[in-house]
Amino acid sequence: MSLRRLSALTVAFACLWAPAAQASPDQLSMMMDDDMLLYRNNVTQTRSLVTMRSMGVEVVRATVLWRNVAQGADLSMKEIERIKGSKSRAQALKQRKRFKAANPRTYPTRNWDRYDNLVKEADKLGMRVYFTITGPGPSYAHKIAPKNQRPNAGTYRPYPTRYRSFVEAVGKRYSGTYRDENALRKALPRVSMWSLWNEPNQAGWLSPQWEKVDGQVVPVAPMLYRELHQAGVQGLERSGHGSDTILLGETAPMGSDQRGARNGLRPVPFLREMVCLKPDGTPYTGADATRRRCHTFVRNPTLKATAFAHHPYTKKAAPTIAPKKPDDITMANIGTLGPLLDTLSSQSGGKVPGGLPIFLTEFGYESQPDPRNGIPYMRQAEFNQLGEFLAYNEPRVAATTQFLLRDAPPLRRSPVTGKKYRKGSREYWFTYQSGLYTTRGRAKPAAYAYAFPLVIFSASPGVVNFWGQARFLPNGAPHTVVFLWRPTPQTPWQQISEGIATSPRGFFTGAVPIPGPGGEYSAAYVAPATETAEAKLGAYTLPTKLK
Repeated sequence: MSLRRLSALTVAFACLWAPAAQASPDQLSMMMDDDMLLYRNNVTQTRSLVTMRSMGVEVVRATVLWRNVAQGADLSMKEIERIKGSKSRAQALKQRKRFKAANPRTYPTRNWDRYDNLVKEADKLGMRVYFTITGPGPSYAHKIAPKNQRPNAGTYRPYPTRYRSFVEAVGKRYSGTYRDENALRKALPRVSMWSLWNEPNQAGWLSPQWEKVDGQVVPVAPMLYRELHQAGVQGLERSGHGSDTILLGETAPMGSDQRGARNGLRPVPFLREMVCLKPDGTPYTGADATRRRCHTFVRNPTLKATAFAHHPYTKKAAPTIAPKKPDDITMANIGTLGPLLDTLSSQSGGKVPGGLPIFLTEFGYESQPDPRNGIPYMRQAEFNQLGEFLAYNEPRVAATTQFLLRDAPPLRRSPVTGKKYRKGSREYWFTYQSGLYTTRGRAKPAAYAYAFPLVIFSASPGVVNFWGQARFLPNGAPHTVVFLWRPTPQTPWQQISEGIATSPRGFFTGAVPIPGPGGEYSAAYVAPATETAEAKLGAYTLPTKLK
């Protein structure tokens, strides 16, 4: 056996922590980066997937934006009249006549290409794709927003029946039998992981959040989402995906105490209202139930789901810092989410299934150079690892997701008006810098920490504890890791543990007596003697620069 320490992959830090009696050593490793996977070009998409795979990513999450897929699919007569050129208008009229919302073949073929390419390339690499089918939608998808809600025009009251048809079209296309019009009519790979709408408790995705109904201001976003989810499930069932993994929620971690159309709801009241429960846990009745359209549960008594999805961001705070508002759910109090869901299930008579696993489907920290929300590179790596450690110690958590492979560049101009944004302004830094690579493709410390996370902590005097994951190694067979220590950076590393077998997904834990005062700790995996160290590392080494 030969010992290899993957230097720079183990960005470790010390903390005092008492791990849970139970843990979740079989969590899926997921990643999301729509920009790199959907909105660049085929070469960038493939390189990004290869990099993700080399880091140990098993599933990629991608949003199927209704507006993008339906672009030009069913223009109104007014929209067609504004088209220049008689030939283009004639083509738009022909498209309008042939369009059937539940039939993927009647959408403009090129609108599907980015999603088709993703599922094909991911399949070649042995990766799964998880689709979130969401708005904003095309003009025909929503009710017309009143003048006082024009900022919500793209997300205002989507029609559930039209959403159902769109979901059915997506489901049919990725059923495993649908033949791609652009690739010698070969069948597209099947997608079997879904969620229905993104962050419904935020007005940027679903609006209004609050509205006056029969003289009373009530939270309407939970009602809108409930109906969209029920309709989306029907669309999946009609297209043969009723037995797939279907996630409920995709909720944002925080909200506002204000009660306006654009004021997002905190996740706890959002979920409570979603199942028509009062703050005291009793069901709404009478006029209050009518305002919230609770009668939709008569026909569909349960919000069908196999797991719950949540985005436990903490913004700039460490993942151990509890949110200021108890109705917010971040990584620091993620352990409250499972019991909350079970309580809501019990109080509502099963309107949401009990015992749902939890998928953390977005998480990460923005780093420099964002002066507003960014933290130093090393702190980003540390906080990411600590967040994963907290998730590991929650037995209900079945998956964690790194949000962004690569930083998004600043937004220099308004995509709508073309107005130039002042450098350093909030609008300029509206994009996210939570990537593991910089905008120029340089690996941050967080990239290495993602591939081989390591947390060092003390649970009892005189003992140092280790937790980590050799994520970059293939799943399935156990691998061997050992712990190392050196008193100063100028001294050689010393092995301080026997070999420890990883779980099938690379997780490992261990404890050893503290070898000496101070010093540095690291971890290494032991490569089998039958393989050279270079060959073993060559297949799984991270690129220092993402092209």
